[in-house]
Amino acid sequence: MENPVIILGAQSLGLNALDAFTSNDVVVYCLLDDDAKLQNTELNDVPVMGNTEDQQLLKLLGKKCEVFVATEDTASRRSLTNMLHDEYQVVPVNAIHAKASVAAHAWLGHGNLISAGAVVASNSKLGNGCLIGANAVVDVKAEVADYAQIGAGAIINAGAIIEEQAFIGAGAIIVAGVKIGAKARVGAGSVVVADVPANQTVFGNPAAKI
Repeated sequence: MENPVIILGAQSLGLNALDAFTSNDVVVYCLLDDDAKLQNTELNDVPVMGNTEDQQLLKLLGKKCEVFVATEDTASRRSLTNMLHDEYQVVPVNAIHAKASVAAHAWLGHGNLISAGAVVASNSKLGNGCLIGANAVVDVKAEVADYAQIGAGAIINAGAIIEEQAFIGAGAIIVAGVKIGAKARVGAGSVVVADVPANQTVFGNPAAKI
């Protein structure tokens, strides 16, 4: 990546994105955050310069700077991504840690965070704005839809489908071919052996509705 990056969000997710970019020797120009307490501070020696709607900085996007959206709230990330597209004609770049493994034949949308040690296998698919935690695995032909979150160490086995905005907790295992519905939540350490409907929360081994 030739251009420096501006990260929108300077909390935990922003720190993870910063780590991913710096692991690849990508220059992070600054971070922006709406929390006034974070503004005019530094995160790992990178300045937090203003809020996420700072037009003076956002006008750098495109030819001079890339952008990554790292706000904690999914609705906020979606809203900011849409704003960037509509007002600045840019889309967020992917933040892929140097110690992650992404297969040449995996398909990735934009604005995804793939943390250290994560594996995105051949012929798998990530949508836009997905968060893939450290050491998580997205196996062959698995599909992860827009704004889904896969926790650290979770395993999405071959052919499994994770629909939009679903949350898979740390260390969970989704058995091959299982579908997790939109906005469903899978508790940490769970083993999911059957499809989970949209908006449902499951937990345990085998996972059951709670």
